[in-house]
Amino acid sequence: MNTTEPRRRWWPRSVRARTALAAASVAAVVLAGIGWWVHRDVYREGTRIAEEQAQEQLWTLVDQLNEGVVPVRRSTVPYEVVATGRRAAVAYGGGMEAFDPGTRHVLPAPSEAGDSALLTIRPIRIPVRRDHAPGDGSDMAGGTHLVMYADISADELSSDKVAALGVAADAQLRVYVVVLPHTAEAITRTTDRLLLRAGLVSLVLLAAVAYFAVRIALRPVEAIRVLTASVTPSDPRERVTVPATGHEITALATTINTTLQRLDNAAAQQRRFVADAAHELRSPLTTLLASLEVALAYPERTDWPAAVTTAARQTRRLHALAEDLLLLARLDTRTPAADPETVDLTALASRLTEQYLLPERPLTLTCDSTAPAHAHGNPDEYERLLRNLIDNAVRHAAHRVQITIRNQDAWVVLTVHDDGPGVPTEDAERVFERFVRLDDARSRDHGGTGLGLAIARDLAHRHGGTLTLAPRTLGACFQLRLPRAPAPAEK
Repeated sequence: MNTTEPRRRWWPRSVRARTALAAASVAAVVLAGIGWWVHRDVYREGTRIAEEQAQEQLWTLVDQLNEGVVPVRRSTVPYEVVATGRRAAVAYGGGMEAFDPGTRHVLPAPSEAGDSALLTIRPIRIPVRRDHAPGDGSDMAGGTHLVMYADISADELSSDKVAALGVAADAQLRVYVVVLPHTAEAITRTTDRLLLRAGLVSLVLLAAVAYFAVRIALRPVEAIRVLTASVTPSDPRERVTVPATGHEITALATTINTTLQRLDNAAAQQRRFVADAAHELRSPLTTLLASLEVALAYPERTDWPAAVTTAARQTRRLHALAEDLLLLARLDTRTPAADPETVDLTALASRLTEQYLLPERPLTLTCDSTAPAHAHGNPDEYERLLRNLIDNAVRHAAHRVQITIRNQDAWVVLTVHDDGPGVPTEDAERVFERFVRLDDARSRDHGGTGLGLAIARDLAHRHGGTLTLAPRTLGACFQLRLPRAPAPAEK
């Protein structure tokens, strides 16, 4: 069991649900950031408005005192007017009456004369009195609040105004206005609730839109999945419908159709290969079985040496065919060659030329080379490649087979030329197909399996080279090109 599976049970498997969840998560982060910014901006703006109202109230009170008028208690913001030499407050209101300033003022009296045109703002802690009773819910006792104040000198006022205010002629008055954040906080809380509701609705709508949008977008993918599921190894002819929209689904459908076409071609090639292999195996098996059955039916009239010779020849043919089939199966797996070596193709070709057993007819096999030719690869596979080319040339040559090896820039070029009937131009590629024999030059009577050139080309491709049929006026010339490797001494 996968140890990570229990940890991901909460994560939905559906692409639609995952997309909706991811979109909602991203939107939640964005909305949270926007909400935080709006919260701070609304609170800051509410606080600014409260400060402006308090400042406006302060200057109104200052103007009234300068006119000798005692302000009324009714006020939108808490205020208190205190004076030196006076125990009780000169005036108060806006909630300050809960402290009973008429008996003793709450905020401190001025200790020195100040500029009447100067506005001062600083936080002040509202003290708690023993005889204080909480008021109407806007209790300020014990809290530190932002307070604005301005000073007035009684000696700047007329005696009538001073008498109306009830202060001494040399007294210093101070007007306090308390800035309360209640309004800003209330507005902010209301805004937060509205933003929360709008955010939740937006998240649900966004997730739903993302879910159904992806669902609609994935309909072609679901159709492709259904059609692809109907493809079987024995019949990979089904094709998916390519949407005409030109988006990524179109590219996916085109790629799947191309893959299915390759699978269809591979399956058809495999069927042909199996049929050809069965046909090739049937011929020597039939000959071998018929020879043995005749010998067993008429043992006294059987030429046993000839029968054994025929059986041995057909068995060798079967063995060669089986070896070729196994090699082709291994080459089809495309497994890379392990630990490639540096092989001197000149030395390899010269050794094969010397050791090759020519048929019992006048035939010359020569090797022409001017210098060593090195290539990376497997020595046994290179030997099999060259031997297949030589076998093919010897099988169809009239009098001569010539091997030529040259170094050309970054390549090693090896040619095997025979003076046989040659290959028609239109069959230059067919000769490399498996089990292909041309009518006038590729006969089973010559002992070939029809796989030699196909194996040689596969081996050439395996080593990064090419094998082609070069045009010649006389005979057939097969040209092998392989990447040139530095000589061991040059590394």
